[in-house]
Amino acid sequence: MIQTLFGSLNEPEKKSIFDRMKQAVTKTRDNLSEKIDSVIALTREVDEASLEELEMVLISSDIGVATSAEIITALRERAKRKQIESGAELKQLLKTELRRILSSVAKPIHHPSAPPEVIMMVGVNGTGKTTTTGKLAAHFRAQDRSVLLCAADTFRAAAIEQLAVWATRSGVDLISTKQGGDPSAALYDAASAAKSRSTDILLIDTAGRLHTKSDLMKELDKMVRTAAKVIPGSPHQTLLVIDATTGQNGMNQARLFTESAAVTGIVLTKLDGSAKGGIVIAIAHELGLPVRYAGTGEQIDDLIPFDPTAFIDSLLN
Repeated sequence: MIQTLFGSLNEPEKKSIFDRMKQAVTKTRDNLSEKIDSVIALTREVDEASLEELEMVLISSDIGVATSAEIITALRERAKRKQIESGAELKQLLKTELRRILSSVAKPIHHPSAPPEVIMMVGVNGTGKTTTTGKLAAHFRAQDRSVLLCAADTFRAAAIEQLAVWATRSGVDLISTKQGGDPSAALYDAASAAKSRSTDILLIDTAGRLHTKSDLMKELDKMVRTAAKVIPGSPHQTLLVIDATTGQNGMNQARLFTESAAVTGIVLTKLDGSAKGGIVIAIAHELGLPVRYAGTGEQIDDLIPFDPTAFIDSLLN
């Protein structure tokens, strides 16, 4: 039986994760469902006017112009082929389209055949990257997997100390250098240690800001090369941490890092504090990236594996 931070993946635990997701998306649900329901309440027959109104609702929830347009096009084609008889049916078809977008990018993670598995955490400052790295350490420890943390954000003041606190809370070891030190050197030491110890997971917290964006991306590229030199094929995952409250600004961040850091998945933080959770749909559609985890609060266990079905059902119940 696979174990997670929340126990075995049996039906009661799935319900627990669903309930936590539902609570986390309360603000987005209130924003989106209320507007959708107002469109549906006035819809006796699905026509162009109701579809255009629905499109504006999706855009206002940060699902994005391009993604919203594709969804409405699919619904319009459905209406042409077979009459959509009611607003309730329109809502169900909308849920189907949203699930399709998320499911289309929900690719399986390819784990290495032998440890360590190297996971690099990237993203701009202020998104909760270091906190998320600590929560992930606790998540993997709850699965009985050994974890080593690498403090490779040597640029931001107190980043190393912050990660050290999370290492203590999670019960894992930390390898770091002094502030202002070479992050690739810290990574080299951590990768070597993880390899020699056969540690299951090496989590690398990277800088979110240097003097220029160009410098940051060059440094990340250097770190990728360093990891691969010590552990061929690594990093096995590169997770981009995005603050859900930033909405479309998060998309701009995602594009920048996707182009430069070979991002394989998203961690969406502060989902519980945002009315803009629709950004999940835009990320999946426009960047082809799956959301792997969602941050649902401030506590160490407030990080859940992202479930597309639970997310959509929580948004549009």
